[in-house]
Amino acid sequence: MTNNIYDKLSAEISKAGNLKNEDLENIQKYFTPFSATRNSVLEEQEKTPNYLYFINSGFMRLFYYDERGEEQTTFLCAKSGFIASFSSLINQTKAIENVECITDCELLKISYTDAKLLVGISEIFKNFFLVMFEKSISSATLRANDLALLNAEQRYQKIIDQQPHFIQNIPLQYIASYLGIKPQSLSRIRKQVIK
Repeated sequence: MTNNIYDKLSAEISKAGNLKNEDLENIQKYFTPFSATRNSVLEEQEKTPNYLYFINSGFMRLFYYDERGEEQTTFLCAKSGFIASFSSLINQTKAIENVECITDCELLKISYTDAKLLVGISEIFKNFFLVMFEKSISSATLRANDLALLNAEQRYQKIIDQQPHFIQNIPLQYIASYLGIKPQSLSRIRKQVIK
């Protein structure tokens, strides 16, 4: 197994500072590579999450079951992104969301315990995890603002403009759920946008 499976992750972590040899060794020591198939649920709602996942390839989402038993997508993620039920992972409480692979995925995972260990021994990892969790909070806040302030067509247009790869690779029912609308409403909006 070559080390190139760690290249994208190393590039992301290096944004927090220059990686030393020991940092690169720690990445290989603590992040475990694995493959997951389409529709695999890696962490379940109502269970304490164990891992933070880095996506080398593929698409993933966070979703929960509402009181009607319907799936509500709260976060979409693609390669070079991180995914977890973030607040539940940090606080080691029961997850409010499921972590699911939308497509076949090549991943690297790190346990909560190992992530905490790295934060304790390395300034780079401390900075990196801090920035990553800040981004997750910011992303959740932005989505809440979009749901409150933009209409469905504007929310869809924003995804087209900022994350077109989601539209091309993620099933429409998940996009609709993420936008807070029904799939049939998204179909109507798509026809208007395509005109």
